[in-house]
Amino acid sequence: MEIAADEPRFFEVEPLDGESLSHFLGRFRRENYLTSSQLGKLTGLGAVILRWEKLYFNPFPTRQELEALASVVGVNADRLIEMLPFQGMTMKPRPIRLCAACYAEVPCHRMEWQLKDKIRCDGYAGQRHRHNLRLLIKCTNCETPFSIPADWVQGECSHCFLPFATMAKRQKRD
Repeated sequence: MEIAADEPRFFEVEPLDGESLSHFLGRFRRENYLTSSQLGKLTGLGAVILRWEKLYFNPFPTRQELEALASVVGVNADRLIEMLPFQGMTMKPRPIRLCAACYAEVPCHRMEWQLKDKIRCDGYAGQRHRHNLRLLIKCTNCETPFSIPADWVQGECSHCFLPFATMAKRQKRD
């Protein structure tokens, strides 16, 4: 496939196992020096991109919207669907939740952590890890709530810079 000289080219970003769309979009934007509004313009989706980064999926993304996003980010629309909640899942976009033990293994936010009734980690992407730890909703050091996953640049607290992976030591098993 030939690329026209006037079409923008982007650095490819591979989705991680179990990664949420919000986290992926943030990684893609940073790798390509884009803002949410620039990505929205490029895809023709406008402010919808920012809504998705904030984990707001009501109305749920259409196949056409995901195809438009796929054409820019270079990831198949079916793969993008895997980064979304299953239709009918009850999501809770706030507070942002995190299993620091899972994050230490694969550094990304997982959509399943935002399920309404989910309070503990029981694995990711169909794999059963035996962490059985309570999901965190704020930094274990300074108690600042976690920012949206699209803004997780270094995998650390946005206030005190404590790395997410080290927070596992203070996650509770109950």
